[in-house]
Amino acid sequence: MSGSLLRRVCTAAVAVAAQAVLVAAPAAAAPEPDPVVADRPVAELLTDLRRLYREAEKATETYNATEERLKRQRAEVTRLDGELARARLSLHHSRGAAGRLARQQYQNSTDISPYVRLLLARDPQHALDQGHVIGRLARGRAETVGRLTGTERRADELARKAREALDRRLTLAADSRKQRDDVTGRLNDVEELLASLTPEQLTALADFEKRDIDKAQQQVMSAPGAPGTAPPEPTRAGDAALRYAVQQIGKPYEWGAEGPGTYDCSGLTSEAWASAGTPIPRTSQEQWARLPHIPLSALRPGDLVVYHPDATHVALYLGAGMIVHAPRTGERITVAPIATLPILGAVTPQDRQPNPL
Repeated sequence: MSGSLLRRVCTAAVAVAAQAVLVAAPAAAAPEPDPVVADRPVAELLTDLRRLYREAEKATETYNATEERLKRQRAEVTRLDGELARARLSLHHSRGAAGRLARQQYQNSTDISPYVRLLLARDPQHALDQGHVIGRLARGRAETVGRLTGTERRADELARKAREALDRRLTLAADSRKQRDDVTGRLNDVEELLASLTPEQLTALADFEKRDIDKAQQQVMSAPGAPGTAPPEPTRAGDAALRYAVQQIGKPYEWGAEGPGTYDCSGLTSEAWASAGTPIPRTSQEQWARLPHIPLSALRPGDLVVYHPDATHVALYLGAGMIVHAPRTGERITVAPIATLPILGAVTPQDRQPNPL
């Protein structure tokens, strides 16, 4: 992403941020403000609100992780069902071959041993040659029985695995429903707190939060090892991922969403990098756990900045100390200072090779 494009994006974002309110106004008529809440300090209200948002975001990432496991388990159930169907078809053919073998043995049964047949034969050499043929047929019959036995064992094993995979899928689906209800409940707590505030308190909260972020941003950018104000050029993939994210600016946050109309934080980052041809884990916690860690001073546009001690929020680095992220319920994808939230660290999906000019 060129420096001129970075400046245009940041300038537009600052203009939008100057008009932003802390949260979206409720669609329905709000209840009367709670007089107890009205007497609480703004800093205390902001702390509570941030805690509730964090709890909701943590529950969202847990839900996302379960949904990813459920997606993989559905694929495993489908794969095993396909293998089981093929094994049953093979078993059907093996049983048919075994049945034909049994009929042949019954029709050709005799009480005369091969040794006696040889003694009574008019042409002993022909009898010996015939014995070789009979031996080959016997070996073929043994192989037929062996295939039948092996196919039966294979079918039984696949049936057991398919049942276990289905049980795991049902368990994950139940877990997903519980976690979805958990997210909904925590977001209801956020809405209840916001509904209890007066318009003056909401404005004061927005002002207080902006001052808090500005102070944190100054500390981060002036500390040793801070991101550079003039970041190096991104890689080709990093540029593609960042451009994808920038194109989503203005779209609403929705927990559990991964586009194209709405996103949550890790839904945005994972889809941005998937669009660049570099799939990364779906959740912020897995992105933190599995992608290479880098210092903030090494950030390139497109790298990921991860937030909170439990890695429950993630953003794409834009450059010049700014990020693109899907903030939280009630807000839209936007550009924000890198210190918008407490920084855990940074990771990169990039190979660190510069984008050729």
